[in-house]
Amino acid sequence: METYTYRPKGVCSQQMEISIEDDRIVNLNVIGGCSGNLQGISKLVVGMPVDEVIARLEGIRCGWKDTSCPDQLSKALKAMKAEQVHAQA
Repeated sequence: METYTYRPKGVCSQQMEISIEDDRIVNLNVIGGCSGNLQGISKLVVGMPVDEVIARLEGIRCGWKDTSCPDQLSKALKAMKAEQVHAQA
């Protein structure tokens, strides 16, 4: 299992800790932000393939902001995938 830490930008949450195994999310812990909503999102994405989470959450906006915590999660997962590709090269 691999755990990745991401610092979201432009949202209320301060840190995301994402655990991945076999290209599926096994745990998501978000520090800060809207507690109930983020706990719900965390429960929903557990077991999902990384690419499916990216496809479902990318581009979601929070009010007047250009991003949201779900969108930031998609960015975190994309960054994690890019790091994996870079590490394998």
